[in-house]
Amino acid sequence: MEGELFKYMSGIITAKGQKSIIVNGVADHVHCFIGLRPVMSISDLVRDIKNNSSKFINEKGFIKSRFEWQEGYGVFSYNHSQVRTIYDYILKQEEHHRKKTFKEEYVEFLEAFEIEYQPKYIFDWIE
Repeated sequence: MEGELFKYMSGIITAKGQKSIIVNGVADHVHCFIGLRPVMSISDLVRDIKNNSSKFINEKGFIKSRFEWQEGYGVFSYNHSQVRTIYDYILKQEEHHRKKTFKEEYVEFLEAFEIEYQPKYIFDWIE
């Protein structure tokens, strides 16, 4: 199901006039690496990706219960010179998360980017 879902999500991004560089993930999260044009806000794009992909998952019956993404999301920006590094990181999600949980990774991102946060407001972690 993941391959089909990731292709669908990439199609949503492209249909919104944005550049889908790579979409990949694991059981508890998805990374969408996007070349974002300034004609659309990131919040609108994420909303559209979540709404449309939730509908897709439910219509396809990929899971037994009704699927919904969590309310929150994280967005990080990168320099063009980092495209290959970020692409490779997203491509190797399964390998990466054998060593580090999503929670550990996400908190490290927040701290590396010096983003203030309160742990109780981040996500409902799957552990």
